[in-house]
Amino acid sequence: MLLVIPAIDIRGGRCVRLYQGSYERETVYFDDPVKMACLWRVQNARVLHVVDLDAARGQGHNREVIGAICRTVDIPIQVGGGVRTLEDIEALLQVGVYRVVLGTAAVREPELVSEAIARYGCSRVVVGIDARDGEVRVQGWTEGTGVDAVELALDMERRGVRRFVYTDISRDGTLEGPNVEMYRTLGLHLKKARITASGGVSGYRDLMRLQELEPYRVDSVIIGRALYENRFPCQQFWCWHDKENVDLTRFSTAPLKREIKLPTAE
Repeated sequence: MLLVIPAIDIRGGRCVRLYQGSYERETVYFDDPVKMACLWRVQNARVLHVVDLDAARGQGHNREVIGAICRTVDIPIQVGGGVRTLEDIEALLQVGVYRVVLGTAAVREPELVSEAIARYGCSRVVVGIDARDGEVRVQGWTEGTGVDAVELALDMERRGVRRFVYTDISRDGTLEGPNVEMYRTLGLHLKKARITASGGVSGYRDLMRLQELEPYRVDSVIIGRALYENRFPCQQFWCWHDKENVDLTRFSTAPLKREIKLPTAE
């Protein structure tokens, strides 16, 4: 079963979404990311994906907010954005993050990935591949690298990476559907690692298309805008339409953090 992971992108302490990674095309969905995390938890989220957009561009960080999310909800939190040193990894793990996502560092300092996995394990360190037309981009998606996404994935897999978060930048925030062909291509090349899809999901039909990619090592999907804009019929039966009044302390029946085993490669 495909695991659905709500996304919380933080910029300036607020919960936002970008269109195709453009910081100039930002929509603020919620002023308090902690409350947003609680809302997704009430709606039965089992994992949350948090991106620190400020850290991704080297413009400070939101670790205090991220730490508050970790302390408030009882499910695992994975965090990406500006994680480029072992000290960054340690700092996030110390505030309660379950696992970190390395992006720019995987391209510019691949040995750091090897060292991080040796120190913390492949379940705590994953690699995010953010690509446009198959080319990996870094620094908060602002810079091209000339690196092929599949080649990067294969190198990272040899270094012990067992989970990739693959984001198609051209689809991210557009609701135009996921890049199914790219996920299939990547999955055909991988031998041990699994894939978390990200970018473009517009609704239920897209989830069904991704579910069919299980033989190609896709087992989870990160969703942002489609959830925030109430694109799934089941949300009508939850509390999104009255989010200001919902009891955010009344969590759902999802397993607690200590009971959850995140998807692995095995």
